[in-house]
Amino acid sequence: MCVGILVRVEGLKSFVYKMEEFKTCNLDYFPENILIDVLSFLSVRELVRAGRVCKRWKRLVKDQRLWRLVDLTAWKGVLELRGCELPRGFFNQTLPSSPAQERAEATSSVAARQQRQDQKAKQLGSPAGIAIETLVLNNVPSFTDQHLQSLTSWEKLSRLELRDTFRVTANGLRSCAAKDGICGVEGLSRLKFLEIGITGRQGYQLQMASLGLGAGWLGLEELSLGGKEVGPGLLCASRLKDLKRLCLWACTLSEMQIVRSCRMLRGLRRLEFLDVIFQPRQCPPVVEGDGGGEEQQDSEEAARGDSSNDENKTLDANDPIPSLRRSLAGLLPSCTLVFTNCSIQINAD
Repeated sequence: MCVGILVRVEGLKSFVYKMEEFKTCNLDYFPENILIDVLSFLSVRELVRAGRVCKRWKRLVKDQRLWRLVDLTAWKGVLELRGCELPRGFFNQTLPSSPAQERAEATSSVAARQQRQDQKAKQLGSPAGIAIETLVLNNVPSFTDQHLQSLTSWEKLSRLELRDTFRVTANGLRSCAAKDGICGVEGLSRLKFLEIGITGRQGYQLQMASLGLGAGWLGLEELSLGGKEVGPGLLCASRLKDLKRLCLWACTLSEMQIVRSCRMLRGLRRLEFLDVIFQPRQCPPVVEGDGGGEEQQDSEEAARGDSSNDENKTLDANDPIPSLRRSLAGLLPSCTLVFTNCSIQINAD
């Protein structure tokens, strides 16, 4: 009996020793190419979670081989891409196989591979294959006009936010705008909200993509312009006949510039200013339909305001330029004005 107990103890010690050896054989010893092959079997959400494990996995998850073939048909609702590089065909609906599937197909027969390709074409080739409704691109320099053109096949896309996408041009935006075509409305026909803003790093040539709005955009109800895209965007906003809400942020504007741009926006219902610096008022803007007496009264009020700078500095933060409210009230009587964190530029002299 003692001999049996001794054998069991020795066996337990051997088992514990083997377990300790197994613990030392972790994934840190695997080559990166093998780890990338393993990660290629994960979905987008699983890849994002894997990138939070450690610094090495975070670096491996950013490998282009993992993001070159992403099945966006499994994604619904909102997709936000921030600070990443996009392959050329990232937004295409007809997606090729993953690296692991490619190796499996290489060993299969020609008939089996053709059958799988036909099944993929039926699943991913339909217009409603991608169910993403909101796409947010923040600091994605590799996003180009070609990527933008690929979005025209997304029938459920209703909100598009382009922030610091330096390679999008006016021609690219113009070609994707919703317009009447031979077979009905072409382009991003379901888009209701569009944001364009350039506020990021220097060194990129300014494309002024918002000039592409000059061709019009059917069904576009909300427009958000930020940074360097505000000036050219305001020049073309009058072509947006369905526009109801306009937001201007992170820019410097003059009262005359705003009034001139809003003359044709008769259907505007809400105008927002966020982090906007207003230039000092040089002269009262000419508003159509105003009488001479009322214009003279505005000039006298502006003169009294200029003679008391200290009083102007104590104005309510939500109402930085009262004269702008009065000017726009005559042009857009049904429009609500919202000022958030705005200020008035003060000249040094």
